[in-house]
Amino acid sequence: MRLPNTALLSVAAALAIWLGCAAAGRCEAGSAVSTVLYVPLENHPITPVIARHLDRALEDAEASGAVCLVIALDTPGGLIESTREMVKDILNSKVPVVVYISPSGARATSAGVFITLASHIAAMAPGTHIGAAHPVAIGGFPSQAPAPEKKTPSDADEDPMKRAAKTMEEKAVSDTRAWAISLAELRGRNADWAALAVTESKSLSSDEAVASNVVDFIAADLNELLGKLDGRSVKLAGGSVTLQTRDAPVRTISLWWGDRLLGAISHPNIAFLLLMFGFYGILFELYTPGWGVAGTLGAFCLVLAFFGLAVLPLNYAGLALIVIAMALFVAEAFVTSFGALTVGGLVCLVLGGLMVVDSPVGFMRVSATVVVPVAVATAAITVFLVSRIVKGLRTPVRTGDQRMSDLTATADEAFHEEQGEYVGTVRVHGELWRAASASPVDAGTTLCIKGRRNLVLEVEPAAKTEQKITGEKGE
Repeated sequence: MRLPNTALLSVAAALAIWLGCAAAGRCEAGSAVSTVLYVPLENHPITPVIARHLDRALEDAEASGAVCLVIALDTPGGLIESTREMVKDILNSKVPVVVYISPSGARATSAGVFITLASHIAAMAPGTHIGAAHPVAIGGFPSQAPAPEKKTPSDADEDPMKRAAKTMEEKAVSDTRAWAISLAELRGRNADWAALAVTESKSLSSDEAVASNVVDFIAADLNELLGKLDGRSVKLAGGSVTLQTRDAPVRTISLWWGDRLLGAISHPNIAFLLLMFGFYGILFELYTPGWGVAGTLGAFCLVLAFFGLAVLPLNYAGLALIVIAMALFVAEAFVTSFGALTVGGLVCLVLGGLMVVDSPVGFMRVSATVVVPVAVATAAITVFLVSRIVKGLRTPVRTGDQRMSDLTATADEAFHEEQGEYVGTVRVHGELWRAASASPVDAGTTLCIKGRRNLVLEVEPAAKTEQKITGEKGE
């Protein structure tokens, strides 16, 4: 039985209304329980990779309507530009950002101080500390806090370079101090301590930080943190919001494999090793004909190394020394220096490797335990390759026309005349060859090979060759 068209339309309309109501119910149920996004940044230096990760996490939090975003912070510091990007993202976030310095034993030093001061709510786990935000001098060594000095007559004779460096340092400290104070005042935190953290590298324990109004409270773990966050009011650009975190589900946003790879590549030791592996690949291709797998992998390693160095505080003097070292190692194969170029390359590589990352902080430098073995191994490889090249040049040619030239042969038969030359068979190292001579040759005559024409040897009697040589010496 067929239903009339009006009945079909009625059924379709009712079904659409029911599906719409069900979808609306699910949306209301989903919006009733918002999530807390958890971003663990444990033992991560602040780099462009971490800055991009936080930016994506904040976009996710805003798109999903999260209650708040919790950053589990444990950092020794990092790059100032990446820190500024993260602070800007936090200040302009439409979702409350909570910085939780954890787990116990963690630290928020240097760049971590500014990220904590910028957060809407700051908490610490027991046994953690915060502080030491003094900026680093450009020259790569820790600078001292600016202090008034008594001028002496010798001040006029101070080195202009030192005077310029001191001026730059004072500007950097003043700028960073003002930044810390502005962040502390914006969030209602202790601005005096923020200034001292920059100028005098002051640090506080978790209890001292709470007592000094640097952070809001102490929480032993994430559950306690969410419990203490519940009911707190946070002021955002669009108005104040009250956090409801007690029963909110937590969703963790970890670094994806691409960020982990890029973060690993940007480690100074890894970047230096990739640079050297790239050099090895290119060097191998220079010593061998054509272009193969080694050259391709070497170029790939160089690209990765340049990316890693691009996000690090690069010292161009150190990079120049590494380039000079590579040039000296390559030149050793073409210039007779009796090892002097290799020694020079070894010294330049060690100095360049230690200087290439311009930072006094340990995690941002290339380790000497990596540089020295790599430099020694590179020098050893260069010496080995050069010795093999020299040995190859001194070894007589074993194949081709050059091998046949100036060898002696014995006529196996008397040559017969053929097309204006004398042709016959000769023996060379037990092999029978067809040979041609400009003069008659008897069987058993010792001949000297002068060249090869396709499969025919060009020979002449050895006595005639000796006469030519004697005549040349007499002349």
